[in-house]
Amino acid sequence: MALPIVRIAAATAAGYWFYRRFKRPATGSTTNASDAMDDIHLRPGASHEEVVDAGVKETFPASDPVSVKPSETAYEKNKRGG
Repeated sequence: MALPIVRIAAATAAGYWFYRRFKRPATGSTTNASDAMDDIHLRPGASHEEVVDAGVKETFPASDPVSVKPSETAYEKNKRGG
């Protein structure tokens, strides 16, 4: 009775080994979208247009609405004395 179970387990293990050994590499982009978004920098006191442009650049995928974030928080403004 145990012999068929051992055969099934051996066949399953062999099948898994062949699957892992000869699996095709993943297709598609090999870059991480967040890596591209990390390159977006805004200068302090950026104009509204620059903030919107940065928001467009960091929006991924393009079908999402534009995400505009303030270029400087109130805490940062008070810290620099402005």
